[in-house]
Amino acid sequence: MGVTRAAGNQLLPVTPALGVGCALLLAAAVAVAGWGGLGHGRAVLRAGLRAVLQLTVVALLIAWVVGSLWTSAAFVLVMFTVAARTAGRRMTDGPDWVWAALPIGAGVLPLLGLLLAAGLVPADGRSLIPVAGILIGGGLTATSLAGRRVRDELRTRHGEVEAALALGFEERDARLEISRAAAATSLVPALDQTRTVGLVTLPGAFVGMLLGGATPVEAGAVQLFVLIALLVVESVAIVVVLELVGRGLVASGSGGGAGGVR
Repeated sequence: MGVTRAAGNQLLPVTPALGVGCALLLAAAVAVAGWGGLGHGRAVLRAGLRAVLQLTVVALLIAWVVGSLWTSAAFVLVMFTVAARTAGRRMTDGPDWVWAALPIGAGVLPLLGLLLAAGLVPADGRSLIPVAGILIGGGLTATSLAGRRVRDELRTRHGEVEAALALGFEERDARLEISRAAAATSLVPALDQTRTVGLVTLPGAFVGMLLGGATPVEAGAVQLFVLIALLVVESVAIVVVLELVGRGLVASGSGGGAGGVR
């Protein structure tokens, strides 16, 4: 009876068949991305294998990490560092990737601090790690998209930047004039997710709470909070990316490799 109840509380049964299914799906993704003209077959394979390794390690460590607030905070710091590194490689070449910590942190850290101070997020690892992970993930997505799109836009429209400078624009203003619209499109995924929640998709926080025994109203309230928090974090990240671009610190539009898929 206990086994039946446990199985009923899982979104997918964790059996060998699930592992086989994941392997087949990854092979299909690699084939389509590689042979379908996208040129990202190896990137998809690397991403899938890294996900397997990383989730295995996290699954083994998470029970120990959440037992202490200090180890939980250290784990959040690791997540933040990896997010900054990942986003930074989309924005710029070389050591300038460290600037990506600023747009991610500008939205995540104040909001997380307010949530902890207000008691909306308990000061324990079981609450801190998933909430911080959701917010950092949103900041990572917005920073990566904005940095990549701004970089491509400045490279493509470099002549317009030069023309604006010739007309008397300050360098910061010239860059922002060209890149602002491209950066703004980075908020579209978050907007679409918020607009269609419950109609097209049922996000992870909502489903997870339902499976954990929460009522639909409780799950919906928490998911609504998460979506609005992500809009704040991602909006702040995009604005800060634009400021970094305007000041010439990242995404100058020159150079090659950082914009590629890794």
